[in-house]
Amino acid sequence: MLTRRERYEIDLVKPAKQDAQDRVHNFNEVYQAYVPELAVQEAQRCLLCEHAPCQKACPVANDIPGALFLLGNGDFQGAAEKFLETSNMPDVCGRICPQEKLCEGSCVVGARKPPVTIGKLEAFVTDYVRRTYGYPIRERAPLTGMKVAVVGAGPAGMAVAEELAVRGHAVTVFDAWPSPGGLLLYGIPNFKLNKEVVFAKISYLEELGVQFVCNYHVGKDHPVEEFLKRGFDLIFLGHGAVKGGEMRIEGEHLKNVYQATEYLVRGNLAPELLPVQWRDSDDPRPHIGKVTVVIGGGDTGMDCVRTARRLNPDGKVHCLYRRTEAEMLGRIEERIHAKEEGVAFGYLTLPIRLLGDENGAVRAAECVRMQLGEPDAKGRRSPVPIEGSNFILECDTAVLAIGYNAETEIPETTENLKATKWGTILVESEQTGRSSREDVYAAGDAVRGADLVVTALAAARKAALDMHTKLMTMRGKKFNVAGL
Repeated sequence: MLTRRERYEIDLVKPAKQDAQDRVHNFNEVYQAYVPELAVQEAQRCLLCEHAPCQKACPVANDIPGALFLLGNGDFQGAAEKFLETSNMPDVCGRICPQEKLCEGSCVVGARKPPVTIGKLEAFVTDYVRRTYGYPIRERAPLTGMKVAVVGAGPAGMAVAEELAVRGHAVTVFDAWPSPGGLLLYGIPNFKLNKEVVFAKISYLEELGVQFVCNYHVGKDHPVEEFLKRGFDLIFLGHGAVKGGEMRIEGEHLKNVYQATEYLVRGNLAPELLPVQWRDSDDPRPHIGKVTVVIGGGDTGMDCVRTARRLNPDGKVHCLYRRTEAEMLGRIEERIHAKEEGVAFGYLTLPIRLLGDENGAVRAAECVRMQLGEPDAKGRRSPVPIEGSNFILECDTAVLAIGYNAETEIPETTENLKATKWGTILVESEQTGRSSREDVYAAGDAVRGADLVVTALAAARKAALDMHTKLMTMRGKKFNVAGL
């Protein structure tokens, strides 16, 4: 076994990535997979710390030293299973988690050298085992006779479905999109997350007995109460936060002005996966202009600007952000990729009006320069307009990527379900996911607002455990058997 000094002296090995000039012409993932030998070498850089700060920084508490020890010894199956002990989607999280703020940001090696590439190793080993042997199938407990309705087929919903299915409960997942996957399919571009990963997870869940019902809009069309009338014992709300933020400026509803979700969905997915209103339009894709302006500098903004570059590699793409790069909340890696791909960044810039042409299509954005003033309630310096700094930026496509809010339709149509003024479901605690109703649980973005996939998984797993306990107690009363 290697000593810690020997491990520390191993040089960083990163997987190769596509050249920027090539990748704007395709939607393939930027990073290429590790070859097994190099993955083993990189895993051996882990110092196997007893106190494991990386594990403490992981919302799902992955046993990272344990997994990397196995990977470093060539036990790919064992390493993948170690990650799967605590995470329902290590292949997803390994790709899209902000590791620099979580596990890798806490890596001891990173104090003086580049941290271990934990995320890319996590994705590699899960991919390798899935493609070589298939998903490690979890043993399913005998059927309990209890039924659960899950609203939302995104990360939280799929995690709850898996955890309850392996415990013997019948789970049906209802989703408004044409296909399961939620954010993973309809929000994250292919160049960050290969859809093979999502489809493989859905197939795995179906093997466990989970059923999916799509094009099913819960709320006014199908109230939550309907599930109880159909014999479901508990309901889990994992419908996310998918309502795009509005700027409330003139011209926001001109032609070729898009909310980020619509732009990403139509720009990244095959027509057969689109909702009917987009699939049956004259062109399922969004307008592909010569100059695209994306407003917003978070991860969604980076997804949009990078999609725009791929839709028209010869066009120009501007990212407009009202603060400086130092205040951007998204992943540094994504901004680096966007810059490599030719995106122009306009910092301290705020569009105040979108101008249209004679056909009602956007033709320009009137912008104002900003300067940073006093810190706001979260400690970020508030942007203040500079008087007389207005200018016109010509564009023929505009995308609003200024954040997401929860839809209010479900709490508004569900009696005695308490929610915040922003539409997020109030729960007793993220340790339980219990809502104000005994028969309804919730977790993920539907509770927290737009957040990380890994935090949705963490809360969903806890909610599933509490739901299982309640279901077994209910089973005892329902079938007159021992509750647990």
